[in-house]
Amino acid sequence: MSIFKTKPISVLLSEAKQEGENTLKKTFGPFSLIALGLGAIIGAGLFSIVGIAAGNYAGPSIIISFLIAAVGCCFAGLCYAEFASMLPVAGSAYTYSYATLGEFGAWIIGWNLVLEYAVGVLTISISWSRYFVKFLEQLSIHVPSEWTIGPWEGGIINLPAALIIVLISFLLTRGTESSSKINNVIVFLKVAVVLAFIILGWRFINYENYVPFIPKNEGKWGEFGFSGIIHAAALIFFAYVGFDAVSTAAQETKNPQRDMPIGIMGSLILCAILYILFSFVIVGVTNYTKFQGKDGIAPVKVAIDQMGTFQWLNYAIIPSILIGFVSVILVMLLGQSRVFYSMSRDGLLPQLFSDIHPKYHTPYKSNVLCMMVVSICALFVPARITSELSSIGTLTIFIIVCFGILIMRKKMPDVHRTFRTPWVPFIPILGIFTCLSMMFFLSFETWILLILWTLIGYDIYVFYGFNHSRWGAKNKKSFNTLSVIGVSFSILLLALTIARQYQIEWKQTKIVVSWVISLFHIIMYISFFFKEKDDCKL
Repeated sequence: MSIFKTKPISVLLSEAKQEGENTLKKTFGPFSLIALGLGAIIGAGLFSIVGIAAGNYAGPSIIISFLIAAVGCCFAGLCYAEFASMLPVAGSAYTYSYATLGEFGAWIIGWNLVLEYAVGVLTISISWSRYFVKFLEQLSIHVPSEWTIGPWEGGIINLPAALIIVLISFLLTRGTESSSKINNVIVFLKVAVVLAFIILGWRFINYENYVPFIPKNEGKWGEFGFSGIIHAAALIFFAYVGFDAVSTAAQETKNPQRDMPIGIMGSLILCAILYILFSFVIVGVTNYTKFQGKDGIAPVKVAIDQMGTFQWLNYAIIPSILIGFVSVILVMLLGQSRVFYSMSRDGLLPQLFSDIHPKYHTPYKSNVLCMMVVSICALFVPARITSELSSIGTLTIFIIVCFGILIMRKKMPDVHRTFRTPWVPFIPILGIFTCLSMMFFLSFETWILLILWTLIGYDIYVFYGFNHSRWGAKNKKSFNTLSVIGVSFSILLLALTIARQYQIEWKQTKIVVSWVISLFHIIMYISFFFKEKDDCKL
């Protein structure tokens, strides 16, 4: 027994079949799951990132970038679908990792899911706040800027960003049935707006705007040419994030073995088709150079300005974006609370995260706690810090899920699953390769923040999860393993900090903080070697 002990499949399946007062209510069907996925995916990426990616990196070949990102997500989506049909329980990739990689791997995944969901909510809520201010300006209502942006951007607090998180969190505490109905309505409206833009914009396409289809690279890596296409794919990957949130609702699905693969792959394929058509129209209506500069953040508005008689669509853009962001925040907050619910049931987090409301059958305490932490962060944190961090956390999760399928096929080939990932091991390996390739295009600072975030989560596991786990072992060998892993993370953080210092000089305070954190953890985890064998609690 060790921190790498896996959770028995029989236990996971028995949890999926549990019903009663302290269990989640089963409300989702296949169409609700597809809507859940569409609600999470269609949002900030489609309405903002496409302009930046086309204008600065890929040009008209942004269409290829969307296709590459979609293929990478499909590889991961096929692996998710097999896991979801085999282990229909709340927790998504966390639960899958517990069954394949063991407790430590599950904790790392669960902690990185916070990056995807909670940090992703921060990014979306900050964007929602900015569009909300524009919406109010259309109504001749002006809000002082110091109350709509954080202190690092010249304001005091971002009040709208925090308020939208609070409102949606309270909605989630009342149950997924009402939340699902609201999400279905929002998804219908979002898809209608996207389809309206595609259909109305098609007649305004100027095929000269597709020439050159792949603008020439002028010598700078990642700006146009082949490298620009891949760079854009890494950037717009954020536009596809969310389909995996469907798997967090497995324990609330009426027939999960049948419906989870439909929900995951159905929402992903539909979004990929919409995205590729949308990008084809937007770079056909408007020359990609017009998306360079500050207007790139609002590409749909720039395109509609070229459509003459359809200027009235501008008045529908901001409301549709606001509505779209609401559904994304809703699904991500839902996913976050369900991951914490599963981790709490395994003893890795306090019991309050798995307490179920007697009437609404939701993990209401987890919802409220997530609301408090994320909304407070939204008051102050700028979006530039959160967006890439959310992407690298998600890509890490996708890589581990693809790797998990390789392990599951070897260790548990006879476990029943209604959906099997085709062409194993090629599909999982291609998924790992694609996600790793996109990760390498993210900034150096993002990699350092990922290691720092992982080290913080590791501390929580060592001092709480390790001592309260229902499945792991507490012995001298475990202490030694914890020490080696902790020292390894600390040395990696230190090495990345030094490498970054040589590449581009950092401010002295950043270097000192990184050195202090690394050295403190090295000393702390080395001390674990000297703990007595009988002392099985940290």
